[in-house]
Amino acid sequence: MPDRYAVIGNPVAHSKSPQIHAEFARQTGQEIVYVRLPAPRSAFRAELARFIAHGGRGLNVTVPFKQEAAAACQAVSERAKFAQAVNTLTVADGAVSGENTDGAGLLRDLEQNLQLRLNGRRILLLGAGGAARGVIMPLIARGARLIVIANRDLAKARALQERFGLFGNVRARGYDELNGMGFELVINSTSASLQGLVPPIPGSVFAPECVAYDMVYAPGGNTPFLDKARDCGAAIAIDGLGMLVEQAAESFHIWRGVRPDTRPVLAMLRASAA
Repeated sequence: MPDRYAVIGNPVAHSKSPQIHAEFARQTGQEIVYVRLPAPRSAFRAELARFIAHGGRGLNVTVPFKQEAAAACQAVSERAKFAQAVNTLTVADGAVSGENTDGAGLLRDLEQNLQLRLNGRRILLLGAGGAARGVIMPLIARGARLIVIANRDLAKARALQERFGLFGNVRARGYDELNGMGFELVINSTSASLQGLVPPIPGSVFAPECVAYDMVYAPGGNTPFLDKARDCGAAIAIDGLGMLVEQAAESFHIWRGVRPDTRPVLAMLRASAA
């Protein structure tokens, strides 16, 4: 029987991960089955146990379970431990280990696919959940001049400032404190776009030549956040499809020991979404 993998989340019906991993498997000659695994918000552990009991080998984890996934692991990588969030689970001999490939996926999309230089940039990161946790340290390591974490619940943003501020210039702000502040890169790590919403940010955050990046992806690359960014003069506004493909390649490499070529897969998805 082919090894079984899945993406678990809520919502997850929109996920392109099965299509991505099917292309990776075809490209590399791997025999796998990869499906969507919807889970009630209160039943992540139960769904994980059921998946393992039926022979599951690995899971990609999306909103809202990344922090809960970290707590469910018997072992986690250093970057997942620091982020306190996991998006890739590997099952071996009944034990679950966790990794976070979000940061690597975001950096590959920004630097290689978009040819964006991160050193010295002022970055606004919207949201303080599992998706944000996985990318802060990689952005610091790339030399970001300032990372402002804005969140509706300011206490959560302040907790991340305390955790990551030892390593870089990280500041917490409420959405209502962003007036008059401008950034070269604005990253939306919230799931607001999945509900057709936009975080309540002022248009001033989009400085001239700003790049707006939504971790959520949508047909044609049009999310409510990106629509607002374009209206406010962002020079580039792009969704997170590239990040999805790049972090999936990291997961595939962890599970199968081979690294797929992401370029044709991303091109195929962009063409089908146009």
